[in-house]
Amino acid sequence: MTRSFFILVFITVFTISGWSQTKKVRISTRLGAMEFLLYNDTPKHRDAFLQEVNKGYFNGTLFYRVIQDFLIQGGSKSSKNAPPGKRIGYGDPDKTVDDEIRPNHFHKKGALCAPRQPDEINPFKQSDISQFFIVKGRVYSSGELDTMEMAVNRPIRNKIKRRVLTPEIRAELKRLKAEKKVKEFRELAQEVKDKIESEYKLQPGTIEFTEAQRTAYTTIGGYPDLDGKYTIFGECISGFDVIDKIAALKTDKNNRPFNDVKITITQIK
Repeated sequence: MTRSFFILVFITVFTISGWSQTKKVRISTRLGAMEFLLYNDTPKHRDAFLQEVNKGYFNGTLFYRVIQDFLIQGGSKSSKNAPPGKRIGYGDPDKTVDDEIRPNHFHKKGALCAPRQPDEINPFKQSDISQFFIVKGRVYSSGELDTMEMAVNRPIRNKIKRRVLTPEIRAELKRLKAEKKVKEFRELAQEVKDKIESEYKLQPGTIEFTEAQRTAYTTIGGYPDLDGKYTIFGECISGFDVIDKIAALKTDKNNRPFNDVKITITQIK
């Protein structure tokens, strides 16, 4: 057994330990089956998804969008019996659900997520529950995660710094330093620093990976760029190898596998 296997087991057990009553589904394909646990703190998505599952809505649809190191996406009704080469993957405007984006759920490998239309036409981030995607992603190093944080956070902090540290305050700090007024200099500098930190903490859009995120992204992998942007309503608890097999398939210019992967979903709990 590898270290990654034991970490994966730990992450899965730790995540689901408080979810003994959570509903579960099995997604079966010609390449094997995957089982997913559905989260109780995303009840709108859980219930809407199960409603479609139990109607057989997804059965016979395809994993029509497959991108290695990113995701596998399926469930769209336009994919059912679609001839080769046809552009598919259209959503259903009658099957939208209000977002349930939770900070405790993130895009680790195996995350079960709801796609949606872009912000410019869907500012409230409503999900399209007529289809779904499963994160494949890749494994990241700690340094890569640090770089992602800095790339997002540093411009935000610098913008606040430029706004707070006005030319007048800079001039005053320079004067106090020249006059060797150490106490006054430190007090003003601390006041500026506190104001920058306080505004930074209230600023939306910053990134600070939690310990759970760092553990997952550096062991089993995932796709952290998606965090906070889509509703994650479940996670894979078995069949990770099937995700790998589907993600590795050869695809056409529209990311559809040349050999179709049909879907059957059943509720198992």
